[in-house]
Amino acid sequence: MKDFNFISPTKIYFGRNKEKDIGKIIKEYGFKKVLFHYGQNSIKKYGLYDVVVSSLKENNIEFIELGGVLPNPDVSLCKEGIRLCRDHNVDLILAVGGGSVMDSSKLIANGVFYEGDPFDISLKKYISKKALPIGVILTNAASGSELSSSCVISCRELKLKRGFNSDLNRPLFVIENPELTYSLDLFTTGCGVVDIFSHTFERYFCKSEEYEFADYISEALMRNVIDNGYKLSKDLTSYEARANMMIASSYSHNGLTSLGKEMRMPIHQLEHELSGLFPSIAHGEGLAILIPAWMEVCKNIDPDKFVRFSENVMGVDKNLDFEEKVSLAINKLKDFFEIFNLKTSFDGYDITNDDIITMVNSLTGNKTKVFDSYIPLDYVLAEKVYKKCMEE
Repeated sequence: MKDFNFISPTKIYFGRNKEKDIGKIIKEYGFKKVLFHYGQNSIKKYGLYDVVVSSLKENNIEFIELGGVLPNPDVSLCKEGIRLCRDHNVDLILAVGGGSVMDSSKLIANGVFYEGDPFDISLKKYISKKALPIGVILTNAASGSELSSSCVISCRELKLKRGFNSDLNRPLFVIENPELTYSLDLFTTGCGVVDIFSHTFERYFCKSEEYEFADYISEALMRNVIDNGYKLSKDLTSYEARANMMIASSYSHNGLTSLGKEMRMPIHQLEHELSGLFPSIAHGEGLAILIPAWMEVCKNIDPDKFVRFSENVMGVDKNLDFEEKVSLAINKLKDFFEIFNLKTSFDGYDITNDDIITMVNSLTGNKTKVFDSYIPLDYVLAEKVYKKCMEE
């Protein structure tokens, strides 16, 4: 186990009807003016918008609204949010939504104190030293952004999707009411389940010692996600399954499952290129396509870890040989993803070999960069993974 520093400062308000306290919570923190940032129509359709507005008004919290965040959020809306925060002297950003809204809020929070193009921050051309605080009402258990240091933003003009990490990105607080996720359909729920799973899966496959503390936590979390994922596929309004998934979302991406390890997320890097070039592909579905392909390509690089995953997470018979064991684990994982109507290959998408070359060149800077991870992601490996995704 390596030396580490760990911080997870976000306060969690968990349970039914907690969103009704949002105005009181903000008032207790001492904030006066809020940017109320959200997605499209769902929070109005299901009544959450009115609950938030009523609570803010009852507690004399001034607010400016900015809706319209899209999946794979674009930097253009962040620029508008930055302008509003500056013009109205906002002292807190309230993100009401899922990962896209939270990530958009994070770039806005950082961009307020930077005079250049905010996408410079995503491109790591500028390192933020200050950011506005963020509060969250979570409506989708998926990205883990509610506790994480990460922020991922797209620039559709450049056809790029890039992320950066900073402790400035960690929200001050999050309200988590599992009932707020009841309206999510099977596909959207599945996209969230895969994202949660991937955040821990990728940490798990970073280099570790045989008895690594984080790996035992990771195995339990991944099994929990699979068990409750199956429950949700049969009952989308199971409170206990939704509650378990919401907690798993938060703790899969706050650093807990990589304590003492060098953490890299190569499959996420591959997916950012994919949905950066094809924004219509949901992030979770992109991961559902890439995870099995990455496993097929990389299984012989670290066979011991693949065996441990197959046995301890996927419940594969220990008496099988290596190839049978890992093949069965991959197929079981694909079956799990597919119960949510997610694709596990590029079949049905108009993705060509030329598109693969475009993504690989973007990822590797035309063969000048290697994404540093335990299993290094270079041009050759990336191309193999993408091409594996072409197979049905």
